[in-house]
Amino acid sequence: MTDAHATALTIAGATPLSALLMKPAKARACYVFAHGAGAGMTHVFMEQVASGLAERGIATLRYQFPFMEKGSKRPDTPAVAHSAVRAAVTEAARRCRGLPLIAGGKSFGGRMTSQAQAMLPPDGVQGLAFVGFPLHPPDKPSVTRAEHLADITIPMLFLQGSRDKLAEPGLLGPVVDGLGARATLHWIAHADHAFHVLARSGRTDAEVMTEILDSFNDWLDKVVAAP
Repeated sequence: MTDAHATALTIAGATPLSALLMKPAKARACYVFAHGAGAGMTHVFMEQVASGLAERGIATLRYQFPFMEKGSKRPDTPAVAHSAVRAAVTEAARRCRGLPLIAGGKSFGGRMTSQAQAMLPPDGVQGLAFVGFPLHPPDKPSVTRAEHLADITIPMLFLQGSRDKLAEPGLLGPVVDGLGARATLHWIAHADHAFHVLARSGRTDAEVMTEILDSFNDWLDKVVAAP
C-alpha cells in the first residue's frame, strides 16, 4: 500500500488545467503523465498506473488537456497540446522540486509529449515513458508519426501491447531499434492498445498492470540518478 493520496490542483496558464498530484513521502522521481484521446486523467487505467507507481516510490502528476476540460471529443491541435505538456512539466518541477522528472503518457498524451520534447525540450525532463505509443491509426500502418523521435536525445521507454492495433510490432520494433541505446521497448504479451488481454491468453489485466509498473520501475532505476 502507498501513503500517497491524489491532491487536486490547477495548472495556471492561458487555459487553466485540472491536475492530480500523487506524491509518496519518499518519492525518488515524478512522472508527468498525460491521458489519451478518449478518456481523461481520472480514467481507471490512469488511476491504477498512478497508484501503482506511488507504491514503487514514484510520484505522478496527471493533468487534463484543454479539449478534455471542455468536454470535447476532438483532441487539441498539436500546438495547444504541446503548451499543456510544457505547463504540466513546469508545475511538476515546482511541486516536486529536486526530483528527477519523467514525462510521457498514454497513447495521444505520450505522442504529444514526445513532439514537445523534440521541438523544444521542456526544462528538467530526464526521460520519456510512453504507455502505448500510437505509431499509426488502426488499419493504416505507417511510421510517419515516429519521424520526430530521432530528434529526442534523452532516454525513452516504450511499453506496448503485442496486440496493439495502433503499433504493429513489425513496424515499431525497427523504429525503436533505429533510435539506438537511448530507447527501450518492452512488449506486453497478448495485450491490446488498452492493455486488455483475452481470457484464452491465460493472463489477466491485473498481471499486465503489474508488468507495466515493474517495467517502468526497472527502467527508471537504470536511467535516472537518485536525487
